[in-house]
Amino acid sequence: MQRQKSIVDAAVARAPEERGIIVILTGNGKGKSSSGFGMLARALGHGFNIGIVQFIKGSFSTGEEAFFRRFPEVQYYVMGTGFTWETQDKEKDIAAAEVAWTQAEKLLNDPKIAVVLLDELNIILKLGYLPIERILESLAKRPPSQHIIITGRAAPKALIDIADTVTEMRMVKHAFQAGIKAQKGIEL
Repeated sequence: MQRQKSIVDAAVARAPEERGIIVILTGNGKGKSSSGFGMLARALGHGFNIGIVQFIKGSFSTGEEAFFRRFPEVQYYVMGTGFTWETQDKEKDIAAAEVAWTQAEKLLNDPKIAVVLLDELNIILKLGYLPIERILESLAKRPPSQHIIITGRAAPKALIDIADTVTEMRMVKHAFQAGIKAQKGIEL
């Protein structure tokens, strides 16, 4: 354990830089948004102001929305029209993505917002609803200390390249495959 402590202490000493980071949570497994919201809870514990833009989720209520709307330090925006397979209206989905990104840019330009969660942004990019160049430009211009969390399957390589931390969730097994519907407190 003493040797392990020396190794960890040396690694910490080699990482003195303090700045906002970009975290990408991607992959086909469950837990991308859940992990992002967990980091937001941690940020609230430190007294940070946070911003949330949900790009896909629409009118249905979720536990995370009900919880995070209780805090005055949180700006929460549900901007999507619902899951893309439900809307069946690509033009409407693209327009909603545009409005959502405009809201996201306001958060990204606000130095008082310490952490921004861009929930399901990767799906929007995969579907081509927003140009990746616009997203990269906005992320580059954000306040230097602002942290960004981006979730959703199929993160584009351009985002992965600029990210500081990338985690890919891999599905091993999911209750839905066994015929169990989405459960409050777990998926909702």
